[in-house]
Amino acid sequence: MARDTSSTLVYSSETGMVKQNTATSKGKPKAQAVQTVPNDGTVRLSRETKGRGGGTVVVIRGVPLDGAALKELAGALKKRCGCGGTVKDGIIEIQGDHRDILLLELQSRGFRVKLAGG
Repeated sequence: MARDTSSTLVYSSETGMVKQNTATSKGKPKAQAVQTVPNDGTVRLSRETKGRGGGTVVVIRGVPLDGAALKELAGALKKRCGCGGTVKDGIIEIQGDHRDILLLELQSRGFRVKLAGG
């Protein structure tokens, strides 16, 4: 029996999903949705739940600090809220909805803070 060359493998129990090779996607880098924050000296606090399994996270963008100082600030904010969090790509993520506490804490540290998003 001759093999049909127009068919492609979609799923295999050995390897799982197999991506389709299409000529339209070759050579073109995928556009990533990167939210840029204007460099105006304002720290923005936003609450996010998308892609986090339903958990609420406060995202802090626009903090004018470098790596070590940013990690130190994140640690102090996590202690103040009594929760976990992380620093990713210059953005601080604090678990839970602690925007009011974070707003007051960042203002007391001399940052100009704005609540952004929902």
